[in-house]
Amino acid sequence: MTPTSRFRKDRARLTAVALTAGALVLSACSGGGGGGGGGGKSQGPGEDKTTSANYSIGTKADSAGPAPEVPGAKKGGAVGVLQRDAFNHLDPGQIYYIDVLTNQLLYNRTLTAYKFDDKGRGKVVGDLATDAGTASDGGKTWTFTLKDGLKFEDGSPITSQDVRWGIERLYASYQSDGPLYIPQWLSGDGNDFRKALPDGPYDGKHLPSSVLDTPNDKTIVFHFRQPHADAPFATAMPNVAPVKAEKDTKQKYDNAPFSSGPYKVGDYKVGKSLTLVRNEHWDPRTDPIRHQYADRFDISFGHQYADSTRRFLADQGSDKTTLSFSNAVAPEMTEKVLNQPDTKGRRLLEVQPYVDYISFNTDRLKDVRVRKALAYAIPNGQILQQNGGATAGVIATNFLSPAMDGYRPSDPFDKKAKPAGDPEKAKALLKEAGKLGQEIVYAYANTDVQQKVSVVVTQALERAGFTVQKKEVDSNTWRTAIADVKNKFDIYRTSWGADWPVSSTVVPPLYDGRQIADGAQNYGHLNNARVNADIDRINAIPDVKQAAPEWQKLADRVLSDDVPGVPVFYNRQFSLWGSGLGGVKYHPVYGSVDPTGVFVK
Repeated sequence: MTPTSRFRKDRARLTAVALTAGALVLSACSGGGGGGGGGGKSQGPGEDKTTSANYSIGTKADSAGPAPEVPGAKKGGAVGVLQRDAFNHLDPGQIYYIDVLTNQLLYNRTLTAYKFDDKGRGKVVGDLATDAGTASDGGKTWTFTLKDGLKFEDGSPITSQDVRWGIERLYASYQSDGPLYIPQWLSGDGNDFRKALPDGPYDGKHLPSSVLDTPNDKTIVFHFRQPHADAPFATAMPNVAPVKAEKDTKQKYDNAPFSSGPYKVGDYKVGKSLTLVRNEHWDPRTDPIRHQYADRFDISFGHQYADSTRRFLADQGSDKTTLSFSNAVAPEMTEKVLNQPDTKGRRLLEVQPYVDYISFNTDRLKDVRVRKALAYAIPNGQILQQNGGATAGVIATNFLSPAMDGYRPSDPFDKKAKPAGDPEKAKALLKEAGKLGQEIVYAYANTDVQQKVSVVVTQALERAGFTVQKKEVDSNTWRTAIADVKNKFDIYRTSWGADWPVSSTVVPPLYDGRQIADGAQNYGHLNNARVNADIDRINAIPDVKQAAPEWQKLADRVLSDDVPGVPVFYNRQFSLWGSGLGGVKYHPVYGSVDPTGVFVK
């Protein structure tokens, strides 16, 4: 989850692992009653912890370490981690998927970070910094001061120059997969920012002090082109982190990032396993959010949801001290998990900040009445059921997640009242347009879940008067296929998560016509001059609280008037872990298990 008229590289990546669809969907940005505190006893579903009211900017005191002790926590032991997908990156500059976002919390520290209480309420606090930053020049300039005692894994001090190096390396062409908020805010929209430092810092050049300044070892100053009231959120992204120049191996850094957190890479077999071991130079007195209870994390890949769910249910041997960052309970095993009494204290069911959509290709479907007919016809409830039902998500009625600041419930296509769709209303619109029998090329990934979804979607569209041509796409090439501007599809599933609870991380990347490009996230190819102008207008509002309702109004208008797609459901994370672990909680921003306080009982 960069977006905004500052182009983002793919939060659908963060949505890529959201888990519910059995295919990578991450976030952007997150109910169950819990998932917090030492026990993690989330019975869910319950309140949505990702709601914007649960977020605030913390104080200097909130930013001080050490992190509050987890009740009952012990030191020692190994935590096992079962993951379906191999990590695509360890380099913090390249990280944007939910699983690697979660993993980097253990070895990577950022200028700011999220600190959650036992009710899931979060504050943005200083992580490396003493606080969440100080704004000046109307919000264009942000200054951060580093804490004393910060060290890399070799015991060398972390300085502002290391943070600057971490940011300047994002300008190099190989740094293409992570969020790009900060470099774009500093130097230019889209990929234009790279012109300011084409090779990054590797040839000895740096950004001028008028853009990025480090007047001393403790201070770093950002001079943005425009005001950004949400800068403390952006500096919590994984790539606003220190990188020691002498240890920067460019692309090879993916295999051996140099730790600033409580753990460091011990052994890494790419595509097979990763072991994180204690970093003896991490000082808990500087860290407000992380602990170092376990001796190590043993992470292995290739575990399908059914495999990890069976192992957690059996709860035998080493699986008792095993969890998953992002593997969901397999949809077909949901009832078994819910009905097995001993799982109540070791599961969570939480609303994530990710939304599943069906996007409509406006280049091919030019008549808005046809798009409205599709929106009425799509069977939200049946799609959700194929993804696992109530444990997989909540029917969505508008483009924005309830996590977004300024969110208000709206339902222009009557999805709550008619979750199976409204074929009569759809057919009437098709008749009005003279398009009864309109052929729709429906593309879907060849995963088990999406093949089942394709059946209910096809049946619903045919009831509404459409003719459907199904196109099954290899799941390994799915994201590339639907992000091709010249794709030959009419409708296709997409997903998005906010990077933080501000809609500037949702509306612009999805609906700004100036961001239409191969690989970009304006999947419906909407290019409406009025929408583009409104995006610029709202982005210029310096107060995110004032901007919030304006984003909601714009999102509602886009859905009702332009209809570049239809929201289907808000994702949920249904997780299970072994009975021998404590301190397992939920990370509302990442929508995953939070490993920072996990311990072996």
